[in-house]
Amino acid sequence: MRTALRLAEGGPATGVNPRVGCVILDAEGRTIAEGFHRGAGTAHAEVDALSSLPEGGARGATAVVTLEPCNHWGLTGPCSEALIAAGVARVVYAVADPGRHSSGGAERLREAGVEVIGGVLADEAERFLGDWLTAARLGRPHITVKWASTLDGRTAAADGTSRWITGAAARQRVHEQREASDAIVVGTGTVLADDPSLTARGDAGELLPKQPTPVVVGTRAVPKDAAVFRHPHPVIFEGTHDLHEVVADLHQRGFRRVYVEGGPTLASAFVAAGLVDEFAIYLAPALLGGPKLALGDIGADTIGDQRKLRILDVERLGVDLYLRAVPVPTSHQEA
Repeated sequence: MRTALRLAEGGPATGVNPRVGCVILDAEGRTIAEGFHRGAGTAHAEVDALSSLPEGGARGATAVVTLEPCNHWGLTGPCSEALIAAGVARVVYAVADPGRHSSGGAERLREAGVEVIGGVLADEAERFLGDWLTAARLGRPHITVKWASTLDGRTAAADGTSRWITGAAARQRVHEQREASDAIVVGTGTVLADDPSLTARGDAGELLPKQPTPVVVGTRAVPKDAAVFRHPHPVIFEGTHDLHEVVADLHQRGFRRVYVEGGPTLASAFVAAGLVDEFAIYLAPALLGGPKLALGDIGADTIGDQRKLRILDVERLGVDLYLRAVPVPTSHQEA
């Protein structure tokens, strides 16, 4: 299964399809084929692996795959049927497919007499597929909210100046995270105040190979000469303050990873709406004081309403700290 997970890393990390890897073993447990999914419209991992075998070469074999084989017709056929037709005797998978249309592969395989084992290295596969699973289970993109602040939580000085709170290493990590995202989201307030380009750039200021699509949320007009209009991708304007409408539209457009990099107003709105899957927090060893906080009102009027986080990683980037954290579900959410 770990080999299958390594193979899955070869697939595209963004877009609507999951990264899936497959290893086929003969009756003696020897690897006879490997495959992975290369993106929408291409063979799924199981079919990719089967295609390297001669006719009948998979009869009696075991297919080890990171995600439950699909059971539907999309741009390609169902993997469950391909495995049955190939004569595979056993299928081992890590994570069940949560898709409303694509799930059911394990049941179909069992109906055909194929032995099926699920949940192998499920935790590792869940982490690997985290953003795609969010989209599949919740019907919206995986949303990361990022901010950079001083240790006392200030994102700007009292006069509004905010450039270079963190150092070069932290800023470069942000650009790498932008590149790994399908879309970068800001509010009209950030566009009007900072005129950001919303591009992903390298150390020398060059554009990185992959660029997130810029998304601007809000109803205020943006100047026609704003830097966002010079982005390699056309800007998407979401002329609403209803974030549920925004994320539904981004999901409909096929975005899987969304990086929210707006100011405190937008970040607070995402937190208050319960639409944050991950936080990317950059802390500079400095103090500013004053009113310019990273978050405003998030609906926590009493200590019992606090939004608790679980810190996944802490990393030093030059003199700065990078914290990666996820929300801790409340008992109501868990239910």
